[in-house]
Amino acid sequence: MKPIIMTIIATSLVFANACKTNSSNQPNEVLLRNNWKISSADEVHVSGEVISTDGYNSANWIEAYVPSTVMGILSALPEYENILDAVNYYAADQSKFDTAWWYRTEFDLEQVNNTFLLQFDGLSYYANIWLNGQLIASRDSVFGTFRRFEFNVSNAVVKGKNVLAVEVFRQREGDFGLGFVDWNPRPLDENMGIWRDVRVKQIDKVQLKNSFVRSKVNTQTLNEAWLTVGTTLKNHSNNAIHGEIELEFENQKYRVAVELAANEEKEVLMTPKMVNALHVEEPRLWWSNGLGEPELYNISLAFFSKGKKCDFENINFGIREIESYFNESGQRGFKLNGKEILIKGAGWTDDIFLRDTPQSNETQVQYVKHMGLNTIRFETIWGTDRNIYELCDRYGILAMVGWSCQWEWENYLGKACDEFGGIVTPADMKLVLDYTRDQVIWLRNHPSIFVWLTGSDMLPRPELEKQYIELFNTIDNRPWLGAASKRESELTGPTGVKMHGPYEYVGSGYWYIDKQYGGAYGFNTETGPGPQLPVKETITKMLPAEKLWPLNPAWDQYCTTSAQAMNSVELLSQIVTQMWGAPKSLDDFIIKSHLVNYEAMRAMFEAFRVNRPASTGIIQWMLNSAWPSFYWQLYDYYLVPTPAYYAAKKALEPVQLHFDYGNRSIVLSNESLADVEGAKAIVSVFDSWSAKISENEFVVKVAANSSTIVTLLPDFDENVFVKLQLRDKNNLPVADNFYWLSAQNEIYDWANTNWVHTPMKQYGNYKALNQLNEAKLHIDTKFNDKQILVKLTNTSNTIALFNEVKLLNKNNNWIVPAFFSDNYFSILPGEVKEISIDLPDSSRLNAKLFVSGWNLKQGGQMVLISN
Repeated sequence: MKPIIMTIIATSLVFANACKTNSSNQPNEVLLRNNWKISSADEVHVSGEVISTDGYNSANWIEAYVPSTVMGILSALPEYENILDAVNYYAADQSKFDTAWWYRTEFDLEQVNNTFLLQFDGLSYYANIWLNGQLIASRDSVFGTFRRFEFNVSNAVVKGKNVLAVEVFRQREGDFGLGFVDWNPRPLDENMGIWRDVRVKQIDKVQLKNSFVRSKVNTQTLNEAWLTVGTTLKNHSNNAIHGEIELEFENQKYRVAVELAANEEKEVLMTPKMVNALHVEEPRLWWSNGLGEPELYNISLAFFSKGKKCDFENINFGIREIESYFNESGQRGFKLNGKEILIKGAGWTDDIFLRDTPQSNETQVQYVKHMGLNTIRFETIWGTDRNIYELCDRYGILAMVGWSCQWEWENYLGKACDEFGGIVTPADMKLVLDYTRDQVIWLRNHPSIFVWLTGSDMLPRPELEKQYIELFNTIDNRPWLGAASKRESELTGPTGVKMHGPYEYVGSGYWYIDKQYGGAYGFNTETGPGPQLPVKETITKMLPAEKLWPLNPAWDQYCTTSAQAMNSVELLSQIVTQMWGAPKSLDDFIIKSHLVNYEAMRAMFEAFRVNRPASTGIIQWMLNSAWPSFYWQLYDYYLVPTPAYYAAKKALEPVQLHFDYGNRSIVLSNESLADVEGAKAIVSVFDSWSAKISENEFVVKVAANSSTIVTLLPDFDENVFVKLQLRDKNNLPVADNFYWLSAQNEIYDWANTNWVHTPMKQYGNYKALNQLNEAKLHIDTKFNDKQILVKLTNTSNTIALFNEVKLLNKNNNWIVPAFFSDNYFSILPGEVKEISIDLPDSSRLNAKLFVSGWNLKQGGQMVLISN
């Protein structure tokens, strides 16, 4: 199907500025989200023909909703109250999902004299669909997790009550479905269910669908943009129809006349040459987090015939230009509106049973923005609806969207794979190509999505890549990548990105020193320094009291499920012992692990900032966890930030001072689009006993979107603390940073580098800090509406190292979400540290503020807070 442009221009184009025709947007569809029930097919002894009738009694079925998975629904039952306990999970009976499960709902229609379409955005994995006793479609044609389905059910609907019944079957080995690779255990039900929205859409003969807006920006001046608007019209009648598309944009309306033959489907494009308003002067551009506001627009489209509105669509979109480029070293980067941007992101996962809600999604996207990240990688095209991508649009978070490596390795896919993965046969390729077409068309209006990935670890085989090239040339205009790893295609050349790891701990200097593997050069699409231990309150939820200490195999069940590595906390324990000394208790192990995690995460993100323009992007593996975990998370399953969260936030302040572990320089990074001039950098060095060794001030300037070296630090023959402060030309604080540096150098075993990490022959040594004198803090708090202000004064002559501030409820659980301006910070002798805690909901706040630290009095300090 080719788009219709010039024919319409020549024969039937009509403009009507500010048309007066009534175009009120009455609902033309009903989302079927509530009033569902489910039952195992083993409990149902009649056919879909009976189940989908009004007379069938489903009183004993389980209350449900859509989107959902079967296990997502069952997890709310008492039987599964503790299913995320690892012992219970691994012992759970999965055989009940070998049979089919039924979804059933009832809905009312006031009249049935129009065309009715039944639409499914996602079914997993096979389905038989029944409506009012009629088989609408069967599992031989309705299969594939990422396909979208539409059925004309005009002859099946009835006035009044309608009954829809869907029999779903789980994916089997070799099926191209959802998956979590080695991140966590497989879902017990393999995510079978109606996992995305179902709707009934009503139209009057002609359907508008797959509408889109594409933008092109004058990247030299940013003062103009050009929009192309497209839509597909489908005539569901047996008669030719003459009508008009009405386009409404920025309070102006325009009409385009269209002729449709009987049962014809065609795409219509509208360009600035046709509609003047699509040439936008002084556009409000969509910018990513840290660069500007993520401005959004709306265009409404409607089709009219004989004065009646047949169908309509509303499109939310952003005006922005995405480009891909290669730097001097052949590393790929991306530009937004003509500006080179450093991709700073992390890898997303949905909940293990796909139970994320709009509220939990919003909290997580707010976390991403709060940390200073600008990107989320959705390695599987996650989300039970478009909500997560709408949030990325609204908060200015770029999205990498594409396919996971779960289809590239035999142990995850369940069938033979080669150097191109498991998409082998023509049928396989057709299915995945259908997936891609459906998903790109579904999501392409989201300005946040800046690249599509057709693979992760491996390139698609050439036969499939040829079809991808043709597909993307016709349905979208943003960049796409064959793989997230360093590969070279015979058709499209080098990917220009890398995925060499590490996935396990490496020292802070690794990111600066390494120029061959995962270090801070190019675009590392998937990497991270291994485990990120959650807070104690989360750990005690995960493990029974008798398994908390000493470390034991119960901990390992919450690591990754990789058979090769990252499946135990033993390596973390070894690192902690080497660097900080053998842990003596659970609390000692936690704080030492947190120190390791914080330093490692901060160094990684800082190195990619410092090494620009050689570095172009970094995706921390991962952002979140599908179930309670000790690995790969900036905040835990219960939405409590880990120390690594605040390490990332510290590293990613828009203008920040960093210590370069590679050459011992102090670097000023500026990722804003404004120059910094007349600022002052203060570099203070202290010995292990908190005595000041030196303090120097430097007047600094740095151009927009760049970095500059401020000074160099000498080698020290003892461990030191380094405090960095940046003040503006009015002497107001801009940013600060604090380091503990080891006199003992890190030594790497480069020869034994593998995909997991580079082993270390020698770690930094901080054991002497176990003797740090006790520090004392005075704490003042003030509660203002939805914000808590905390002032901490170090009243001792010792540095208060690595202080954790907790906001707990009466049950000693962290209050989430709560956005701390800083956490896990250190305070110099006599220094006053002020932080704020923003609370989206503080209407009935009764909390305890608890402060503990490396060398505070054992047990810490508590302050009661109430409104």
